[in-house]
Parts: sequence; structure tokens; C-alpha cells
Amino acid sequence: MDTIASLFSFITTPVSWVIVQFHTVYGKIFGPDTGWAWGLSIVSLVILIRICLIPLFVKQIKSTRAMQTLQPEMKKIQERYKNDKQRQSEEMMKLYKETGTNPLSSCLPILAQSPFFFALYHVLNGIATGSTIGVINDSLLASARKAHIFGAPLAAKFTDGSSKVEALGASLTDVRVVTAVMIVLMSASQFYTQRQLMTKNVDTTVKTPFMQQQKMLMYVFPVMFAVFGINFPVGVLVYWLTTNVWTMGQQMYVIRNNPTPGSKAQAAYLERLTKHVTSHGKARKRSERTIIKAIVAKGRDRNEFERKFINGLNKAGLAAQADGSVVQSESQAAVQTEDGTSTSAAAPKRQQPKRQSKSQRQSGSAAVSGGKAAGDAPSSEPTSLSKSDEPEDAKPAEPAKKQPGGGTRSKAQSGQRKGPQRPKSPSKK
Repeated sequence: MDTIASLFSFITTPVSWVIVQFHTVYGKIFGPDTGWAWGLSIVSLVILIRICLIPLFVKQIKSTRAMQTLQPEMKKIQERYKNDKQRQSEEMMKLYKETGTNPLSSCLPILAQSPFFFALYHVLNGIATGSTIGVINDSLLASARKAHIFGAPLAAKFTDGSSKVEALGASLTDVRVVTAVMIVLMSASQFYTQRQLMTKNVDTTVKTPFMQQQKMLMYVFPVMFAVFGINFPVGVLVYWLTTNVWTMGQQMYVIRNNPTPGSKAQAAYLERLTKHVTSHGKARKRSERTIIKAIVAKGRDRNEFERKFINGLNKAGLAAQADGSVVQSESQAAVQTEDGTSTSAAAPKRQQPKRQSKSQRQSGSAAVSGGKAAGDAPSSEPTSLSKSDEPEDAKPAEPAKKQPGGGTRSKAQSGQRKGPQRPKSPSKK
């Protein structure tokens, strides 16, 4: 314990100072010697630390997604150099360097919290042993030893004996019950956080060893928390339970608003986004425009959920633009299709012939018949598309013209080839 204290002495004084400042505020509300004042001071310490670690959490998300994207390439390298571990490691490092990814980035929030965790553990252990530490003087030490959370002293552990617990002014049963409940809640929150990540925010189209590792950690971490939790003071259990709940809520927010491409969470998000955009006719939030911009930029590389989103906008008369905005596309101009291409204009509609009146049809038929009777050349004006009112068998037959070769040929009918044709035998009357 002295070794740990010496290693984290540089952070012990700041941690104790922050706890004392929060205790001063909450002590005026709940009383300086109450468990609420000291417990809420520890909770506030966790919230402050996690707010400061938000940039690292964002970097962790990006690193995790980058690692998921690289899984197919990593699997190929493992299969290609499965008999040469050194070459396999070299190719892995080369791949990380080319893509700018770091496998350790996903562990940054946990590593960054470790100094604060051990410093708090050392402070609470000093309270349990009755020794001052950091800015906690004798009066604050006496106040902290009187503080109980649901009947359990702040510095008591699950493994403490009855004599040590009685020295802190509590019963062994209260300490065991409170610490057991907190350990169960701590492990359950860790399990739910990891399970939520595996079932909702993982690309289901890619099956890689990375997913198997994450699935294994889903069961390993809760067991580790349960085993080590029996040696944690109540104050440290409050710290770790609070940080687990914060992580769970933070991850739920990220999964809902910025899901991993190809995951079930993305399908649910794009379904909500389609309804929101079609109801308002545009993307109103900056985060929505960022998602739409990324989907449009993928082109032919879109997954099933992204293609469904683009098609849903097109059916609603909307078009997603390259800058992430959504515009009306009633003329179908620059409509983004599911394969990444765009159409500059809609295809022209086929024009139907204008319907003529009965008098126009009769006059047109009479003009055509008169031209044929006079032996005139065919008229250049277009004929009517409608049929003549006079039956075809009532029209007089035209005399056949004699050909130079002595044969006869009738006037070229519609659809026949012009020019000399073979003479036809005269019909028998």
C-alpha cells in the first residue's frame, strides 16, 4: 500500500482537495458529518473527471470504429502469415501506421482514470486507518469516519472483520448487505454497457475475431468487478458505480445519435431520420447534416440501411445533397440514386396526340379522298389518327395503272415498298 501511495502521491493531494471543496458545499445542505455530504462529494468528483475525459472518449469511439473497419484486412494478414509470427506483427504495425489507428486508443479513458481511482482508494484507506492525507486534516478525518451510506461507513469493506467495523460505528451485517448490493449493481451496469455495445452498435455484416474478443470481455469484466469489489471500500464502490452508470448513459447517447455504420442502431437511427426529414422537408440539425453528408459521399459503397434511407427520401420528393442538406426534388433534378449517380433532369413525358372533333375528322377525310380522286400527289400534311366515318368497302376502287412492261400495278398502299413490283394476276369477276 505504501508503494501505491508513493506512486500516486502527486495526484492524492488534488483529489483530496476536490473532495473537500464539494464536501463544503454539500455539508451546508445535508450536514458535514452525513453520508450524503461525503457520498455526493465522491459522485461529483466522478462527474468532474468524466467531463474532462470526454475528448478521450470521443477518440476511443473513433479508434474502435477504425479497428472494426480494419478487421477484414487484419484477418487476411493473419491467414497469409499464419506460420510467420514476426512477419505478421510487422504487417500489422504497417497497417496501423498507414491507416493512422492505434489499438490502445480504446483503453485511454480507463488508463486516464486509473491515477484518480488509486488516489481516491488511498484517501479512503487513510480515513479507515485514521491517518490524515492530502488536505484532509484531523477535523475532516473525524467527520468522514462518522459518515455512513445506508448504514455502512465510507471506509468499510466487505472483507472487514466485526471488530474493525464496530470501531467505525456500524454493524457487520449492514456493511455486508450494502457492499454486496453495490457490487452487484456495479457488475450489472458493466455487463449491460458491454452487451449494449455488442448487440446494437457492431457492424453485423463483418464477422471478425475482434467481435469474439469483445463478446468475451462482456462476461470477463463483470466477473473481475465482482472479485475485486469485495476489497474496495464503500467510497470506492460509490466511485466505480457512478462511473459505470455515467459510461452506460454516455454510450446510450452515442449509440442513439452516432451509431456504427451497418449496425442495428444505424438502421433505427436512419428510420427516425427519414421520418424527421420527410416531415420537415429538410435536415434541421448539424449532426443530421453530418450523417447525410457521409452517406452521400459513400456513393456505391453504401450499406443496405443507407440505400434504404436515400430511396425513402427520393420517394418523398426529396434529394440529399453533397453538403448534407436536403432539398425538394419535384422536377427530379439532381436526384441522388441508390448507386451513387445523379440524374440532371427528369425524362420527358411521352406526348399523346391531340383529340380532334368530328367535323375536323370529316373534313380531313374528305380532303384526302378528293386528292386521291383527282390523281394529285400525296399531300404533305399529316393525316388524322382517327378512322374515317365512311366504311372502307363503300369507297370506289381506283383504276390500276399500266406499267411499261405491260403489267399492271395498283397504287402503293401504306406499308408497301415503292418502285416496280411484280405484276399481279387479274382478279376474276
